[in-house]
Amino acid sequence: MATIYKICPTASWRKAEIDGEFCGSGIDYSDGYIHFSTGAQVAETAARHYATMDDLVLIAVDADRLGDALKWEPARSGGLFPHLYEPLPLVAVLWATPLTRGKDGRHCFPVLEE
Repeated sequence: MATIYKICPTASWRKAEIDGEFCGSGIDYSDGYIHFSTGAQVAETAARHYATMDDLVLIAVDADRLGDALKWEPARSGGLFPHLYEPLPLVAVLWATPLTRGKDGRHCFPVLEE
């Protein structure tokens, strides 16, 4: 099983729990796909795109359950990132947890599968 990760505002995640699927938030809507990161990429993603944001959720997703709608595409940095071209079905979600901050102000991550 390959695990990928999504960071999103808590309010967006709560809506997804009610709706039964996650359709994205913010940049996902404008880009036309849901952005994910691998375990090795997610801390940098948080620092780059969410550094000033609080009230976030970290979501772990079983990438194998997403089928052909999941594409691995190069970012500007050259690394491959997972992008989902349809709503995320909640049956693919392994867990979701609040993303807290450490004393240094950076977001704290659990040990993640890469």
